Amino acid sequence: MGSRTKFRGKVRYFRPEAASGLAVIDIPAGGTKELGGLKQMRVKGVINGVEFTSNTMPAGGGVLALSVSKKLLDSAGLRVGATAEIEVERL
Repeated sequence: MGSRTKFRGKVRYFRPEAASGLAVIDIPAGGTKELGGLKQMRVKGVINGVEFTSNTMPAGGGVLALSVSKKLLDSAGLRVGATAEIEVERL
């Protein structure tokens, strides 16, 4: 496991044009580099104080996105459009 990356991010739909579906949070460029680059990987961390395990995925345009489930959003008191405090590290 590598170092833990900390950042604030906004919850958005992976395909915003659909206004529904998979929710993600974009990982800043510095965090992407620390995690190992623009690729799909398993990660763990904390979002708004709630521990989670999830995946990252390239989201186009040089952006790495963290997948956030409906269950995780509910547990963390979040919704699409909200900003969260995130700590994440590669498994």
